[in-house]
Amino acid sequence: MSGVALITGGQQGIGLGVAKALKEAGFSIAIASLPERDAPAVQQAIKALGGDAAYFCHDVRDVAAAPALLEQVEAALGPVTTLVNNAGVGAPVRGDLLDLKPENWDFVQNVNLRGAFFLTQEVARRMLAQEGAAYRSISFVTSVSATMASPERGEYCVSKAGAAMMTQLFALRLAADNIGVFELRPGVIATEMTAGVKDKYDARIADGLVPAGRWGQPEDIGKMVVPLAQGQMAYCSGSVIRADGGLSIARL
Repeated sequence: MSGVALITGGQQGIGLGVAKALKEAGFSIAIASLPERDAPAVQQAIKALGGDAAYFCHDVRDVAAAPALLEQVEAALGPVTTLVNNAGVGAPVRGDLLDLKPENWDFVQNVNLRGAFFLTQEVARRMLAQEGAAYRSISFVTSVSATMASPERGEYCVSKAGAAMMTQLFALRLAADNIGVFELRPGVIATEMTAGVKDKYDARIADGLVPAGRWGQPEDIGKMVVPLAQGQMAYCSGSVIRADGGLSIARL
């Protein structure tokens, strides 16, 4: 089975790992993200995907622009059959929860929660309008922080907990329509977002934080998405799939 996969924030990190895996599985790839197409990271991603991935400059915070984005994707590749909500930001400033500023709260929620919700809403509407369509899927990339509290980045934890609930809500709404909805819950993954804390987590992983004894890699998440997109786990809609090397088990 193949189709059209739209990955937000797919030009780097986990998103690029997912894009590579889905392309290898035969999907046409559309990436939507904030940088301009000529940005070095975007050019490198397109090259890594064989040069034929479609790229669309899009800010998920602009929920009114979601229909136009999907029209562009449909015109270039056809209707979206797989959506991976991967675009996300961390806490702009880590610090005391009591010092969290409203503007930082709003920024994180607008990307990680509000943007993902309304893009998914528009994609779901279009999926439902595809008469006689085969299996389709929607995935939300959350984090172990959806359930493991870190008071120094409260806005991020709340956004990921909210995204976990979004998975459940859309899974229930779309279950009867052959559309699977899943939550991918990564742990400590080696990406651009975690580069600034590499030394810290190298030490913590060496001390046993992650039972698997290593960083997760973007391709670990990519491998998870393929069977979801292909329908091999259709009856598991609503599932939370952890990719954390046992971290969350060890912390329970």
